[in-house]
Parts: sequence; C-alpha cells; structure tokens
Amino acid sequence: MGEEREDPQRLKKIAAVAYDYENDPRWADYWANILIPPHMSSSPDVISHFKQKFYKRYIDPELLVDTMSVSSPSKPTRPSSSSSSRSTSDSAGSTPRTSGASAASGTSPASSPTNLRWDRQTIQFSVNAWVFLVAVLAILPLVPRHLSNRAYRLSFMGTACSSLYSLYSLYGKPREWNLQGLQVYFRSIVMAKDFIYLIYCVTFVTSHLSLKFALIPILCRALVHVAKFLRRNFSQSSLYRKYLEEPCVWVESNTTTLNILSSHVEIGNGFLLIISLLSWQRNLIQTFVYWQLLKLMYHAPVTSNYHLSVWTKIGRTVHPFIQRWAPFLETPVSAVQRWWLR
Repeated sequence: MGEEREDPQRLKKIAAVAYDYENDPRWADYWANILIPPHMSSSPDVISHFKQKFYKRYIDPELLVDTMSVSSPSKPTRPSSSSSSRSTSDSAGSTPRTSGASAASGTSPASSPTNLRWDRQTIQFSVNAWVFLVAVLAILPLVPRHLSNRAYRLSFMGTACSSLYSLYSLYGKPREWNLQGLQVYFRSIVMAKDFIYLIYCVTFVTSHLSLKFALIPILCRALVHVAKFLRRNFSQSSLYRKYLEEPCVWVESNTTTLNILSSHVEIGNGFLLIISLLSWQRNLIQTFVYWQLLKLMYHAPVTSNYHLSVWTKIGRTVHPFIQRWAPFLETPVSAVQRWWLR
C-alpha cells in the first residue's frame, strides 16, 4: 500500500518539475511577492520548494510539497568565526562564489546536493554555449564543406548529450530494470521537452541526409539556455551589462517567438523528408520515425500549442485547394487526420 501511495506523488512531483514556469505569468508574480533573504533567492533548493508550492496552489492541490533542505531564513547570513573556520577546512577546494547559507552549513550533507545542482547548471550552460557556436559554424555558407558537415553532426550530438543529462538530472534512472519498470519510467519522461529533443537529435545525427534547416530548433534551444544562465549568474558583471544584457533580455522576452519559429521548422523538416523520398538519399525509416515524433510534439503539453497553431494555418491553406482542385484527396487526408489525432 505504501508503494501505491508513493507512486502517484512521485509522478506528481515529476510533473511539477517538468512544468514550464517561465511561460506562466502567474509564476513571475508569485515569485516577486516572496520575501526571502537575497543569499537564498538563487538557491536551487529554495526555488524548487516554492515552485512546488506554486504548482500545488495553481495546478495540482493534491501535491505534497517537500521541505527545504537548506538552512532557514532566520539564520544569520554571516557565519561565526568557528563555523567559518570549520567550513574553510572542510571545503578547501570550493569556489569563492559560495553563498553565506552554504558556508554556514558547509559541514552538513545538505550542501552537497546544492553544489551538485549548481555544477549541473554550469555544465548545461557550457554544453549549450558550445552547441550554439558549433551550429553557427555549420550554417555559415563560407565554411568548408567537410568542416560544416562535422559541425552539423556535433551540434546534434551535443544537444542529445545535454538533453540526456537533463533527463537524468530531473528524473533519475528507472527504479527497476524490467519491462514494467521501464514502461513506468518512459511514461513519465515521454512528454518532457528534453526527451523530445533527444529523439529529434538522434533522428538526424544517425542519417546520412544533411538538412542544415534542422539546426534552427537546436540554435533556438541553446540560445534560450545560454541567455537564462547569463542573466541569472552574471547580471552584476560590467562586461555582461555592456555587451550581453540587451541580447539576453531580448531572447528571454521573445522565448515564445523562438518556440513558434522552432515549431515551423520542425514541421517543415517533416515535409522535406517526404520530398527526400524521391531522391537517392531517401530514408524511409527516418521519415516514419520523424513523423511519429511530430505526432508526439502535437500531443505533448510543452509543444502542443505551437504545433497546433502551425497545423491550423496549414489546414486553412490546404483544405480549400483540395476541395476545389483535388476532391479525391479528401478521403486519404481524413484517414491521416484520424491517425494523427488518435
């Protein structure tokens, strides 16, 4: 009975972690009205705790909120001389950016997950910045062809590694390595955006067909990740304020536009793969897998709104043409629509 009660809560917490808080305007108002010390506002544990409270309040009232593992706000931000000496001796290799809360609890095991999460964010930033530079190199027309093709594949490989690492960080690994355990695990991650990008990258990196057009969603994803990291961690830097603040602000304020652009490109890739079936580079398996992925994007909550708007525009354009000039196509188109919506 304990496991039956635990599994629903685990799925609820996974859903709470995967929820897109950045695109929910209620989250910005909610976070702005929370009064916490400045040294704790950047702690991943604190942010995760309040995101769960937000999710419980507005999305799922049955979610059980975990307690914060960091020190309470009532503790002083400046540690005593004895505690600072102990924290200095216990964490001699730590970086000088350690906050007061983590320094005060340096001897406790609770500081390890916080530092690990910070390291994960840094790793994700490094990988996505590298992917962005390599993808730009692959798209530039003046780059030699052999170098461009190598950068093309490295862009997809880097994004696949980043997505896989993010999935492992958020969802961990399956509890049991049997068929039922794997089914439960994949059911929990199949609608995640990182899983969708993982399949997207694997689909193109394993194909001999080179579609530079397919790099645009990768570029948009990397750009959003890099801009968010720079704004949250380098906002006080004079170099950032002088050269990077305006581009980062523009990227964060136009995230929806970039997602719409990505959805147009993703659907366009599907039609390009169908056209490629008429060439010697055709790959029937890749085309079939990619259209299954497009169907998943249409139904997944994190991408469904963007893909629905694109398919609605396509329907408004194509249906009048079919009814007027090719009515014999209405039956196969209806069959495809039934499969698509199933």
